[in-house]
Amino acid sequence: MAAPSPIPTGRPFPDFVSSTPPSSVWDRISTWAAENKAVVYTIAGVAIVVSGAGVAYYLTDSKTNTIGRDSPKKPKKEKRRKKDDEKKPADLEKGTVEPKPKAPTVESVDELPEVDETTVGNLSEQERKDYAAKLKAAGNTAYGAKDYTKAIDLYGKAIICKPDPIFYSNRAACYNALGQWEKVIEDTTAAINLDNEYVKALNRRAHAYENLEKFSEALLDFTASCIIDGFRNEASAQAVERLLKKVAEAKGKAILASKEKRLPSPTFVTNYLQSFRARPPPAGLELDAEIEEGTGIGQLQHGLRAMEKKTGDGYEEAAAAFDKALELGELGDNEAFAYNMRGTFRYLRGENREALADLTKSVDLQPALTQSFIKRASMHLELGEKDLAAEDFEKAMEQNNDDPDIYYHRAQLHFILGEFGDAAKDYQKSIDLDRDFIFSHIQLGVTQYKMGSIASSMATFRRCIKNFDKVPDVYNYYGELLLDQQKYQEAIEKFDTAVEMEKQTKPLGMNVLPLINKALALFQWKQDFAEAEKLCQKALIIDPECDIAVATMAQLLLQQGKVTEALKYFERAAELSRTEGEIVNALSYAEATRTQLEVQEKYPRLANKLQGMSGGLGAPPVR
Repeated sequence: MAAPSPIPTGRPFPDFVSSTPPSSVWDRISTWAAENKAVVYTIAGVAIVVSGAGVAYYLTDSKTNTIGRDSPKKPKKEKRRKKDDEKKPADLEKGTVEPKPKAPTVESVDELPEVDETTVGNLSEQERKDYAAKLKAAGNTAYGAKDYTKAIDLYGKAIICKPDPIFYSNRAACYNALGQWEKVIEDTTAAINLDNEYVKALNRRAHAYENLEKFSEALLDFTASCIIDGFRNEASAQAVERLLKKVAEAKGKAILASKEKRLPSPTFVTNYLQSFRARPPPAGLELDAEIEEGTGIGQLQHGLRAMEKKTGDGYEEAAAAFDKALELGELGDNEAFAYNMRGTFRYLRGENREALADLTKSVDLQPALTQSFIKRASMHLELGEKDLAAEDFEKAMEQNNDDPDIYYHRAQLHFILGEFGDAAKDYQKSIDLDRDFIFSHIQLGVTQYKMGSIASSMATFRRCIKNFDKVPDVYNYYGELLLDQQKYQEAIEKFDTAVEMEKQTKPLGMNVLPLINKALALFQWKQDFAEAEKLCQKALIIDPECDIAVATMAQLLLQQGKVTEALKYFERAAELSRTEGEIVNALSYAEATRTQLEVQEKYPRLANKLQGMSGGLGAPPVR
C-alpha cells in the first residue's frame, strides 16, 4: 500500500460538518475571504480583507500576498537584492540621525580618542559629537572585518559620548552576530527608548526574542515594525504570520492537553449526521420495538431514540448510550453497527484515532456496512491522509457499487482538493442513484458555481426549490450564492424563508446558519451592525456553542473597533474547536487581536497610523 500523501499546502482540511465543504468555520472563513476579497487593510500586522460578506478575515495562506499593497512590480535584481538585505538582521546603519555634510575619515586605532565615563565630562558638546562619529565609523570598520569584540568596545565608547539609537542598534548587531540574544534585547530596547519608531531596532529585538522563544514579545515588535514601515518589508510581514502560528501552536497544545473531550454544537452534529442518507434502524432495533434498556441492544436503541431529539442533551445522551451498549456487549449481528455509532460520536468529540479504531473494528466485523468505510475515509481526509481516504472509498465500492453515499462523500474529497470536475461527476452519480437526497443537488449547484458555471448553478438551485420546496437548507445555500453575487434583497428573502421553515420543522433544534448568513448580508448591504449583532446573539441563544456564530460575532465586533470584546469571542471560538488545527486557527485570530490591543496601548501613535491606513474599521466594502 502506498504511503499516504498529505493534503497539499494551502488547502483547507475538511470536517464534513455540513453539506457544503470546507465546513470547519475557520477553513470556511479563510477560503471565503481569499475568494471574495474586496478591500485589503491591516490590523495587528496581519493582512485582513473585507470579504464578499463584508466581514474582515485574516489571510494565512502563505501563497497569497498577505501585505495587500498595490505597489509596482520591481525588477528581479532589485527583488533579489531586497531579499538578501532582509536576510541580514545584523546589517549596520551607515548614517546617523542627523545629516552630515561629509562622512568622517576613519582614523587608525592610535588616533582614535580615548574616552570613558570620567573623561567625557571634560569634553564640549561638539567634541562629544565629533568623537562619537569617529568611534562609530571605526566600529563599522571593525564590524565589517568581523571583529565584533572590538566593534562592541568602539560603539560603547561612542555611546558614552552621545547616546544615539543607531549606536545602540549597531552594537546590538554585533551581539546578534555572536548569538548573545539577551544583550541584543538590552541594546535594542535602549535604542527604541530613544526612538520608538526605529524599525531596524524593532526588527533586531524581535529576532532576538524569537531566538529566545519569546514568541509573543517577538510578535509585538514585528507588528509595530510592520505598521511603522507601512507593510513594505515582506520579511517582517511574513514574520508576523509565522509568529502568530507559533504562539497559537504553543497555546493550542496546552489547551488540547487539558481540554475535556465533548461534543460540538447541535448544529454541527446535525449537519454531520444529515450528510448521510437517512436509513431505517437495523432489524430488531426499530424505535417502537420493546427492548430491555439494561441490555446492550436496549442501549443501542436508546441511543437512536436520543438522536431523534436533535438537541445538545439528546446527542450527549446518545453518545453515552452507544458507549454503554459496547460495554454491556451481547450485541450479536449489531456489534458492527455499535462500533460504527460509537466511532461516529468519538469523531465528533475530536477523538479521531479512537474513532478510526472503532470504524476499523466495524468494517472487520461487517464489511458490507459501507457507511463505516465512508466515515473512516472522511476521518483520514481530516488527518491529511488523502490516499488512505481514497482507498476506503474503493473498498466501500467493492462492497456495494450502487451506494449513493459513497459517491456523495467521495465528491466531498474531490471538492476539498479543488478537483471540481471530478466532484461534479460524483455528485451527479449520487443523484442518479437516489434523486431524493437534497444535499447531492445542493452540492452539485455549489460545485458548478465554483467552476464558474453560474447559469448552471442557478438553474440547479431553482430546480431544487421546485422539487424540495419544504427543505430549509435549499433556501439557505441558494441565499449564500445570491449573496456572493451581491443580490442582497433576494439573498435575505431566501434566508428568511429558511429561518421560518427551521422554526416550523425543528423548533427545538433549528439550524442557526440562516440567521448568521442574514446577519452577514445585512452588514455587507447596509453596514447594519446593530441588526447583524442581534441576529448573531439570537443564534447563540438557540445554539450557545455554534462556532460559526461565535466567529462571526467576533469579526463584527472587530470591524467596529471593539477589539476587547472581539478578543473574548475569538478565545471562546478556540474553546469550542474540536481539533488541534481548529484550535490553532482560532487562537491565531485571538493572538492577532490581542497584539492589536498591545500595539494601541504601547504605541498610541501607531494605533492612529493604523486607523488611517485601514480607512477606518467598518468602512463599506469596495469592489
